[in-house]
Amino acid sequence: MKNFNIFLICITLFILSACTSSKITNSWLSQKIQAQKYNKIMVVGINGTETWGSKEKMERELVDRLREKGQNAAAAIDIYGPKAFRNLSEDTVINRLQGTGVDAVLTIVLLNKTKEKYYVPARVYYSPYIMYHHHFWGYYNTMTARIYSPGYYTYDKKYFWESNLYDMKTKELIYSVQTESFNPNSSEQLAHEYSDLIINNMEKNKVINF
Repeated sequence: MKNFNIFLICITLFILSACTSSKITNSWLSQKIQAQKYNKIMVVGINGTETWGSKEKMERELVDRLREKGQNAAAAIDIYGPKAFRNLSEDTVINRLQGTGVDAVLTIVLLNKTKEKYYVPARVYYSPYIMYHHHFWGYYNTMTARIYSPGYYTYDKKYFWESNLYDMKTKELIYSVQTESFNPNSSEQLAHEYSDLIINNMEKNKVINF
């Protein structure tokens, strides 16, 4: 029975892990500009100070994925610090970017974050038929040692993100994508899932010539 309890715990953890997911909810691509391979892409997180930790991970993960695809990319937090271009004029920012060879900017912003509390009712789990052993005592022990899980409160967390790709020559929006992430296990996992989604979608829609 002890081994079976451990088995159930492992299955439960697996199911909870499988429920963690990120998905694209909407995307848009400009028809004015043809896909190209940029000289240098700057990844810029626009989140507030309370999310500096996740912003750092998101920026660097996207940069790593872009580099894996052969793009020259850099994280704004590594070059300009966590406050990046705050309190600067548009001309100042554009000049700084273009002065370092940046011809495209990929932004990341956390549009919204929700947290909902709900109650999971108690459940009783029965051992599988194979443990009955076709004998009275095996059946008796199995049925009297039912696995009981008490009710508890838990939270669902949802993160709504948006990324935009801008061409620095035309200053126009080329591509925009919105995503939803549900119950990520960690900021590292969130950054990894998000980056995979965005880069794969950009490649699929030929936003950039990788």
